Amino acid sequence: MTRGDAGVTVRDLVAVLDAAYPPRLAESWDSVGLVCGDPGDAITRVLFAVDATAAVVDEAIAWGAQALVVHHPLLLRGVDTVAADTPKGALVHRLIRHGCALFTAHTNADSADPGVSDALAAALGITVSGPLETKTAAAVDEWVVYPSPEEDAAVRAALSAAGATAGGAGHACGHAESGEGGAAGESAVPGRIEVVAPTSARGALLAALRTTHPAGDPDFRVTERAALPTSRGLGRMGTLPSPETLRAFTARVRAGLPGTAWGVRAAGDPDRIVHTVAVCGGAGDSLLRTVSRLGVDVYVTADLRHHPADEHLRAGGPALVDAAHWATEFPWCAQAAAVVRTELPSVTTRVSALRTDPWTLGAADE
Repeated sequence: MTRGDAGVTVRDLVAVLDAAYPPRLAESWDSVGLVCGDPGDAITRVLFAVDATAAVVDEAIAWGAQALVVHHPLLLRGVDTVAADTPKGALVHRLIRHGCALFTAHTNADSADPGVSDALAAALGITVSGPLETKTAAAVDEWVVYPSPEEDAAVRAALSAAGATAGGAGHACGHAESGEGGAAGESAVPGRIEVVAPTSARGALLAALRTTHPAGDPDFRVTERAALPTSRGLGRMGTLPSPETLRAFTARVRAGLPGTAWGVRAAGDPDRIVHTVAVCGGAGDSLLRTVSRLGVDVYVTADLRHHPADEHLRAGGPALVDAAHWATEFPWCAQAAAVVRTELPSVTTRVSALRTDPWTLGAADE
């Protein structure tokens, strides 16, 4: 949906980001999408960051951004107030007062293809071969409806209200392929609307069709599309251009990621040769068993804890490289900005250089 005109709105930005990072990929506990802002507001500048901290919000406002796109949700846990005298509420109020929308792409960006871990792999010079943990596309129904020209608009609206989408992309419901009219006095050849919907919505869609059809007997076809593995999922695995020691690879990770007080640490024999690599942006110790099963040489992630890491190494798992959480997700900001520049070329994008990693001081013994 490339738009080259100057009339780009927050709604257009949301559509582009939702297409790149589909909300349906988000985990059930997550909170993604538009947090605040008017979908109809015009935008010319968008700032990208991992976190919506006070400093990042200040930067967005000072730069004149009409939208701030972040990875981590500002309001992940349930809240019952965004009063201006609360830390997060104050940020929401500042954004609204200055006409700056806030949008979040979190675990949906983690599982998208390309997504957070693809950006991490690219920053480290890794050629990706696939996800570590594949997501399975849920079973959906494909509906083909043949309304008359008079019924078309009402049927389209009813299907959309019942939960159907065009081709599963989340855009406006359906598209019509009108037939050629016959001779005068003959019935018009019906159009064709194609939509998809969750299997659980069958009753709602059927009721919508019967409500909008005068005789209560609509002409339609339903086909169930089975749940199948996709190229999407958490983490990525791939290979280095050539084998190198764990010591050299750890230096590669440090050079490829932005600096933090946390730095980069590794677990394993420094002289071990590594070639196959697994990566997961953000906290990735839930995938330790997965990377062991896949047999890669080294695993790069963040927030590794003592006991899981120790048990992993005792069991003969791959070497570990642990970087700061923020640093492993920061490369995604440039990826998301590139998506917006490509689809909305009249919009100016900028990646915040502010380090939002909460750790501010580090000291280590060699």
